[in-house]
Amino acid sequence: MESIYSELLRIEQNGIPAALCTIIESGGSTPRKEGTKMIIYSDRAIFGTIGGGSLEMMVIEDAIKIIQTNQSSIISYNLKQDLEMTCGGMATVFIEPIVIKSRLFIFGAGHIGSFLAKLAQMLNFSVTLIDERQGIFNQSISTDITQINEPYLEAIQKIDFTVKDFVCVVTHKHENDKQIIAKLAKKELAYIGMIGSKNKVADLSKQFLEEGVLNQNEISRIDWPMGIRINCQTPEEIAVSILAKLVDVRTPNKRIK
Repeated sequence: MESIYSELLRIEQNGIPAALCTIIESGGSTPRKEGTKMIIYSDRAIFGTIGGGSLEMMVIEDAIKIIQTNQSSIISYNLKQDLEMTCGGMATVFIEPIVIKSRLFIFGAGHIGSFLAKLAQMLNFSVTLIDERQGIFNQSISTDITQINEPYLEAIQKIDFTVKDFVCVVTHKHENDKQIIAKLAKKELAYIGMIGSKNKVADLSKQFLEEGVLNQNEISRIDWPMGIRINCQTPEEIAVSILAKLVDVRTPNKRIK
């Protein structure tokens, strides 16, 4: 059986909603002692055990709330008084949501895309950089950044996008941007943005509506031209403005005013 630490790594890498429960204090007769750990998933499945019975059932219910609110908590349980367990005793459990990296898919590995990938990785995004051009990826890109070197639309078909994913479109061709946005703006995502001038945005928006490619609601979800509105000119500065917007969206309770 895999260790609980291997499972924690798998959860983080795959973005699985879960909570880690650790007994931090126990007294009297309890099923398990301090340091015992158990993982609880959003569907109430578990990995490991803190002793079973009513205690475990109560911890599972509390862990589900922790996953939903994304707030850690320390909870004490009186095994006899609160849970009617004949063994008596007490247990205090630290329940913490497992921090999952937000997935960021960047279409276009040019100057802006590659620099954005580096910055986003530093700020705890799980980054995938996609570009169809041969030889576009250079050795300076971290091996922790997933690189996909194939046509954009083929790459899209192979990726299982979720409502928690972020997408940035910064390819080298207007037509590429158009095709990618047309496909992905229909999906429920945490964020989708495209680089471009106001004229480019206006033209594409008009085309999508006239051709019936996207409706107004789908278009309104696109951040274009994407990024925080700051004075910037260089690819590095533009990447910083985009990353600022991603962080702002990722942390909705601390929005930039």
